[in-house]
Amino acid sequence: MTNVPGRWPVLGHTVPLLRDPLKLFTSLPAYGEVVELRLGPLPVHVVTTPELAWQVLATDAGKFDKGLVFDKMRPLFGDGLATSNGELNRRQRRLVLPAFGRNRIAGYAEQTMTKLADELASSWQPGEVVQFDRCMQELVLTIAGQTLFSTALGDDVLSEIQHSIPVMLKYVLVRAFSPKFVERLPIPPNRKFDAAAARLREVITETVVAAREQGADHGDLLSMLLLARDEDTGEGMSDRQVHDEVITILTTGAETTAVALAWFFHELGQHPEVERRFHAEVDAVLGGRAARFEDLPDLVYTQQIVNEIVRRTPPLILMRRAREDVELGGVRLPAGSEVAVSQHTLHRDPRWFPDPDRFDPDRWAPGRTAELPKGAYIPFGAGARLCPGHVFAPTEIGIVAATVGARWRLVPVPGTKVRAQLKATMQPNRLPMTVVPRT
Repeated sequence: MTNVPGRWPVLGHTVPLLRDPLKLFTSLPAYGEVVELRLGPLPVHVVTTPELAWQVLATDAGKFDKGLVFDKMRPLFGDGLATSNGELNRRQRRLVLPAFGRNRIAGYAEQTMTKLADELASSWQPGEVVQFDRCMQELVLTIAGQTLFSTALGDDVLSEIQHSIPVMLKYVLVRAFSPKFVERLPIPPNRKFDAAAARLREVITETVVAAREQGADHGDLLSMLLLARDEDTGEGMSDRQVHDEVITILTTGAETTAVALAWFFHELGQHPEVERRFHAEVDAVLGGRAARFEDLPDLVYTQQIVNEIVRRTPPLILMRRAREDVELGGVRLPAGSEVAVSQHTLHRDPRWFPDPDRFDPDRWAPGRTAELPKGAYIPFGAGARLCPGHVFAPTEIGIVAATVGARWRLVPVPGTKVRAQLKATMQPNRLPMTVVPRT
């Protein structure tokens, strides 16, 4: 096992990781199948092949718990699906997953996604310059809020969601990857993160308690969580458990979807032929109207663009902790070892994705991915801990993108340099775009 170069005294690889994570993680396969990074003094063993990623996340998933990053997020997420382990995690998945079933997602699409996307597209004026990344963040958080809280219970909390979650996401990786002594310092990132997290926990707790007292099924996600019962025991979730799952759903789902939508239209603006094919498909399928859930199977090229965007801008890393001694790629690791799978490392590996820095939706054309090894493309994880939103998110991205694209072109503002910056995901630093009508 190779120690990765670039380690700093005391801080380990934290500085190069926060400075240029894409460069660091795409360099790792050159050092071996299992390599060692240091987060402060703590060794983290990163696997760099699809086979080992699949072993950690799927085949041998029972040998691992969630790792260091998830431990640091527990003050925010509590024991939601993102952080819980063992039987508690399995029980909560049984209770939560029905809320993300196909029929439920179709309902969310009809009642919320299509409606709000169409309202946003209708609000723009020809020639208007919009801060598109912020528009997508606000839209996705509004969709998440209304999907969770379809009644007036959600009106009071929506503004807090829109305020607090972006603040937490801005500082979450600094918190996650810093040594413990740093997260205790009264520096602005820590103060802002803690204050936003406390406000959000408070308003979500109040909303859950009020919904429990009301006791009605409003067809929203919160109702499903409150009414869910374990088939084996007949027990439901406590208010605290519902709270933890709501926080987890809001913070983990909204960010990745908003970022994917921002990059979707940025890439269209950089690749005229891709844009032309996208608009041709949207015109043929939608004829100028808003997209619906049942349109998605016909939006084949649109989904190829989504897949390519998600390949290029996935969450940075998935961490696990060995519950027992394990062997990975011939390397023996004792129980308690921190193990990491980086989607960036896998998704940018030229062995699986030739010319990986090139934006190419045709990588995902029908039949092109048949020989892609398991573990090479894992934007939502894999195995028993596959993200519950792995259908919800592509549905939302497809509906919003097609609805916007049916009416508008989003044209880059000349002279604006757009670059990726690390927050919870790889966000654009800024994305002003000019709204141009298509008819």
